[in-house]
Amino acid sequence: MNPFIEIITQPDNIAIVIMILMVSFFMVWAFQQAFQNDKLKASGYAVDGENDQDVDTYKPLVRIELLISLAVMLFLTIWSIVVDAPLEEIANPTLTPNPAKAPWYFLGLQELLVYFDPWLAGVVLPSLIVVGLIAIPYIDTNPKGNGYYTFSERKYSIIIFSFGFFILWLLLIVIGVFDRGPGWLWYWPWQEWDAHRVVFEPTRDLSNLVGVESRSLAGFIIGAIVVGVYMVGGMVWPYKYWQKKNPELLQQLGMIRYVTIVFLFITMMSIPIKMILRLVFLIKYVWITPWFNV
Repeated sequence: MNPFIEIITQPDNIAIVIMILMVSFFMVWAFQQAFQNDKLKASGYAVDGENDQDVDTYKPLVRIELLISLAVMLFLTIWSIVVDAPLEEIANPTLTPNPAKAPWYFLGLQELLVYFDPWLAGVVLPSLIVVGLIAIPYIDTNPKGNGYYTFSERKYSIIIFSFGFFILWLLLIVIGVFDRGPGWLWYWPWQEWDAHRVVFEPTRDLSNLVGVESRSLAGFIIGAIVVGVYMVGGMVWPYKYWQKKNPELLQQLGMIRYVTIVFLFITMMSIPIKMILRLVFLIKYVWITPWFNV
């Protein structure tokens, strides 16, 4: 574990470790409060903030924020004195660092380059993240959960957001920071980083599994069918399911909201599917086209 301890104690990684601990702590705290409120509501009690229209924010919010801001300033001052800034020498264009890593907040996108075409990983998926965040206020028709923590009243929204944020975003950042070493190879916490390490992984495309060249017309058709079945099936199957279980929900959402939600969801789920295909089955691409690869 010595290599891993050296990595997490580097000055530029301490902030990431603190971020992971704080996000985990507040996530557990929020879920705990949500479950407590659900128990109170199930017992017939009202929870704080459920029916409040006007709330005095000075005492419960502004004063606490002032104290926390002072504590954070003190902590940052002590941190800057104790820990040296991770400054390096002037950049040398003839000497590329290994591994060459982006800033930590872009490491999730850099990790996606292992599994997706650069155009998809660098342009399409980040754009869909922004579009999805912008669309949330317009596609979320559930009025419950405003002003108080709850899980039972918004369980699908909370599960989807938590999976997308904690698993598909923070986890990719953690992998990029702590598990990707020289050559962008995977290193377990107990492994020493070796700049001379060479790993041979004979990746293949999906159509190669049936003996078809992926860049041929037949390979193009096979990839298009697989992607089309995934996209169309991902749209139709939930619609049939909710049509039987809760048709009022579909009527409330409308077709535009439904298509938007399901499209964003199946696109998000394509990330773990593609990661499993790449890491477990060594499948690089599912569909090869002249313009992009999926």
